[in-house]
This record gives sequence, structure tokens and C-alpha cells, in this order.
Amino acid sequence: MDLRYKRISLLGILSLGVILSCTTESLMIESQTATLQPTHTPTNTPIPTLTPLPSPTPDSRPGLLFADYFSNPDSGWDRITEDKGSTDYANGGYLIVVDDEYTDYWANPGQHFFDVRIEVEVEKIGGDDDNDFGVICRYQDVDNFYAFKISSDGYFGIFKRINGGPIELIFAEFMQFSEVINQGNERNHLTVECVGNRLSLFINGWLLQDVYDGDLQSGDVGLMAGSYGDPGTRIQFDDFEVFDPR
Repeated sequence: MDLRYKRISLLGILSLGVILSCTTESLMIESQTATLQPTHTPTNTPIPTLTPLPSPTPDSRPGLLFADYFSNPDSGWDRITEDKGSTDYANGGYLIVVDDEYTDYWANPGQHFFDVRIEVEVEKIGGDDDNDFGVICRYQDVDNFYAFKISSDGYFGIFKRINGGPIELIFAEFMQFSEVINQGNERNHLTVECVGNRLSLFINGWLLQDVYDGDLQSGDVGLMAGSYGDPGTRIQFDDFEVFDPR
């Protein structure tokens, strides 16, 4: 791991993220299984051909609690447009736009979980590489949540906000750099685990950070993107999945 560090501007200047209450029902995907039924073969008749089992699909994987592939714009996520940014479905994914300096926007689907593993595909489609974006877990309200962020110039960190305070790194002063983060407009796969007091961030299959914090034990999940000195951040998310980590 590279030992470069990045000071987070949010320690000095903060703008509140934007969140609206969801009133539509979120897309829930129920687990399905397929089984073959035994076939009786009568005497002197051809043996019937069995239809092969279908290939596994995202909604048949063990432990899947919630998923959204953003093909349905009425699945329950926030859809807002303001002068300083927006959160909405776009181009088969979910797009967060931040057109102001030192600002975070986020969105939630209106769920509630305890221990989870969250996976999502994400890429920058516009704006400066000096940004941040990622996943939220244990979101209780606008003033209390955990955020797992990376940036398009290769930095990462685990944050929290408690009782309306600043969005701060947990047990760190700086975001750290890692070469496993694909920079620029390249796509990254984020995996986040919130299990008991353990908070873990994986990027592209690599565990980058483990911290322990017990302030929040349950809540909603979500997506977040933010800017620093240069506005214009545009982050596209897709294939959002929440699993039981056990």
C-alpha cells in the first residue's frame, strides 16, 4: 500500500447532504430455488429428457436481503433535482450529481437492517478526480450514519456522523491511498461489511480497512457522493445488493 495521505476538507468545511423520506415501496427480491422432480419411466417407452437446472441468477443467491439494479425508477430511492445537485435514476443506474464545493449528496431506499454486507458497482462519469463516493450503512437519520468512501484519485476511508456532528474519519486524520482503487473514470467494485462493531471496506476484492465502532447498530443503507474544491462530481452506481453476512 502506498503511504501517501489525503487530508479531508470536510474536517474544516461541511455542507449537509440531502435526503428525502421515501414513500414508495423499495424493490425486494425474494430468494427462489429450482428443483428437479423425479420422473417415472414406463416400460418400453423412451426415457424422458430432463430440463437442466437454470443458471443462478442474482435473486437466487443465498443470503440476499435486498437488491436494486435500478431498472425501475419507482423502486423507492430519492429522486431530487436542485441547483447544487441531484440524485436520480439514469441510464440504467443511479446517478448522484454534486454541483457545489465541499458538499455531499446521498440517497437511501428506505430499508432497515442490522448486520449486512453491501456490494455495488460504481464509476465516475464526470467531474474532477478529487472527489469522494461510496456506500452508507446503519443510516438512522440525517445526523447519524456510517459512510465508506473512495475517491477517483485513489484514496479511501471509513467515516461516521453522530448526533449531527461533522462527517469524520473513524480513528484517522487522513484518507489513505491504495493502488487497488481504479482511478479516473474506471469502474470499481465496493464491498462493505457492517457486522457487530466491526466495519470493513473492500475494493475490487481487497480488504483495505477494518475499524471497530459501536455507536450505531442498525439502520438503512444508501449511496453517497461528494465534491471538494471543484464542483461537478458525477457518480454512477449500479447492481446494489445487500446480503446477510453470516
